[in-house]
Amino acid sequence: MQDSTKIWAGEMEGYKLLDCGDKKKLEEIRGVRIVRAEPRAWWKRELSENEWRNTETVLETIVDIFEGVKAKIKFKSGSKHIGIFPEQISQWQWIAEKLKTENSKPVLSLLNGLKIPNSLNVLNLFGYTGIASLVAARAGARITHVDASKASIDWARENQKLSELEDAPIRWILDDVLKFINKEKRQGKKYDCLIMDPPQFGKGPKGEIWKIEEKLPELLKACREILSDEPLFVIFNMYATELSSLSVANLLRDTTKGLNGRIESGELVIKQENSTRLLPMSIFALWCAK
Repeated sequence: MQDSTKIWAGEMEGYKLLDCGDKKKLEEIRGVRIVRAEPRAWWKRELSENEWRNTETVLETIVDIFEGVKAKIKFKSGSKHIGIFPEQISQWQWIAEKLKTENSKPVLSLLNGLKIPNSLNVLNLFGYTGIASLVAARAGARITHVDASKASIDWARENQKLSELEDAPIRWILDDVLKFINKEKRQGKKYDCLIMDPPQFGKGPKGEIWKIEEKLPELLKACREILSDEPLFVIFNMYATELSSLSVANLLRDTTKGLNGRIESGELVIKQENSTRLLPMSIFALWCAK
């Protein structure tokens, strides 16, 4: 049964949403202003035209996410993405807290009877530039990060170096997500935590076509088969879709049927500076063990 709906609207150091409207957003990253298209911002702008004029067309900088995790930002005029999703900051903090709490619980070693620190296996699918993977690694988990874009994985590994996590147990996998999951299933691999950001459309490294309307049921079914017997959480974000957060929660409920936990769903948003306005960016659903 669904327990609650929520809006996550965290704040990230070095990032501000100054204004949004007329299908654009005015952002400030480490003091530098940029403008990006934003189809979700249907309303009128609040700041004057002068406030929107003094912006840069190219930006490359490094931002601190939190707790030592860093990311390189890259922007040029017309860019849709910059390498991070600021609206996910509350989710990253939630992931870190859950993993730290669980990893602090000792487990009994079957080999020698000693109590050893717990260490969870986290699978990050469609992992992009790796922020969630690095946050989870910093919290003590073992990470498998999968993406079909070599450029994204190269960027993620650069963020790993910036975050001084070169020795962290992270596997960087360039592969089609469904192909990878099916290989893991055949080898009997299991994961305690799943993080997913499936795109609406994409291509795998060998030209595999991904269309979320066609592949989503298959993806969720496959994910269920590689969950451990006592998983900790499953997080599912969706950006480009006509589904509501309740629809995603219902899909996740089917995926986690028989597991003892709760489901939350809602929206990831960015709070506009000096305003009550919230910019909706993504819907999400999560399952968490009780």
